[in-house]
Amino acid sequence: MNEIIRKRKSIRKYDLAPLDDSMLESVRAKIESVRPLWPGIRYSIEITSKTKGMMNVKAPHYLILRSEEKDGYLENIGFVGQQMDLFFSGSGLGSCWLGMAKPEEAAESGLPHVIVMAFGKPAEPLHRSLSEFKRKALSEMSEGADDRLEAARLAPSGVNAQNWHFIAGSGKIHCYRKKPNPLLGFMYNRLGCIDMGIAVCHIAEDSDSFSFAKEDDAPVRSKCVYMGTVAASE
Repeated sequence: MNEIIRKRKSIRKYDLAPLDDSMLESVRAKIESVRPLWPGIRYSIEITSKTKGMMNVKAPHYLILRSEEKDGYLENIGFVGQQMDLFFSGSGLGSCWLGMAKPEEAAESGLPHVIVMAFGKPAEPLHRSLSEFKRKALSEMSEGADDRLEAARLAPSGVNAQNWHFIAGSGKIHCYRKKPNPLLGFMYNRLGCIDMGIAVCHIAEDSDSFSFAKEDDAPVRSKCVYMGTVAASE
C-alpha cells in the first residue's frame, strides 16, 4: 500500500506563518499535474488565505475546489482533491477537508464553489500509526477480496461516516455509496459523492494501472447507489 495512505491524518492545528514561495510553487505544480476521475468535467483549484463559514479551521492557506455542475462532478472533486491531500502529507504539510467552509473571494474561474481544503505547516503531529485509525472493518463495507480495498477503508470521509460499499471480484471493484437517512439527504448525498471520489483516489494510488467507468451490468444492492467500477488491472 502507498505509505502515505498508511499514515496520513487530517490536520486541524497549523503554524499560521505563510509557506515560502518555493513550497507554494510546488503546490501550484501539483495542482497542474493531478488527474481527474472524469476528464470531461471542468474544474479549478485555487489557493487563498481567507475563508469563512461554520466549523472552519485556522490555517495559512486553503484550496478552493470549484467545478461545473454535471453528472459525476462531486466524485471528480473528491478524486482530484485527495491527490492534493496525499501530496501535502508526503511533503511534510498538513491538510484537512472542510465541508462547511466557503471562499471569501470571487471565483477566478467563474465556476461554482464545491468544497475547501486547509493546508500549511502542522502544529500537531503530521502522521499516525495504523492502530490510530478509527475505521469500520472491511467486512462492514465490502464483499469479495481485493488488496486495494484496505487503501479505500483508510480514506477520510465527512464526519467519518465511511458510507461506502464495494464489491470486488475478477480484478474489478464496483463502487457504491450508501443512501443516507432521508432527513439528512441533501447534505449527506453531497458529501457521500465527494467521499466516493476520495476513496476511489486511494484505490487508484494503490493500483498498477487504473481506469473507472460505469457498467450497465454492475450488481445491484439495496440501499446503495452505484457510482462506477474500477477496471481490472492490465
